[in-house]
Amino acid sequence: QVQLVESGGGLVQAGGSLRLLCAASGRTFSRYIMGWFRQAPGKERQFVAAITWTGGSTDYLDSVKGRFTISRNNSKNTVYLQMNSLKPEDTAVYSCAAGNRWERDSGAYDYWGQGTQVTVSS
Repeated sequence: QVQLVESGGGLVQAGGSLRLLCAASGRTFSRYIMGWFRQAPGKERQFVAAITWTGGSTDYLDSVKGRFTISRNNSKNTVYLQMNSLKPEDTAVYSCAAGNRWERDSGAYDYWGQGTQVTVSS
């Protein structure tokens, strides 16, 4: 079992940056693929980024490529999402998730954090 807690969200102006952090409990963190998803009001949950067990491979939503970077530190049981050049359309609740399948579908992830709000003002 893995418990996930996100932090780092907040209010930022367009063009600004935020770094989200997801802290995981449990000794098996390094066995999981980690992903970030977001959900804006009235919209479906959307895949943002994912990273493999060792961090050797990453995947990004097209609209965040070149702006967002996912990384992980298995010794600290932590996954990060560095978000640069933020846009108002990035406003959403961002959640991290742990799973075992390399898919963008949220159903591939078994464990979820509670989410952290990111608001980008224009």
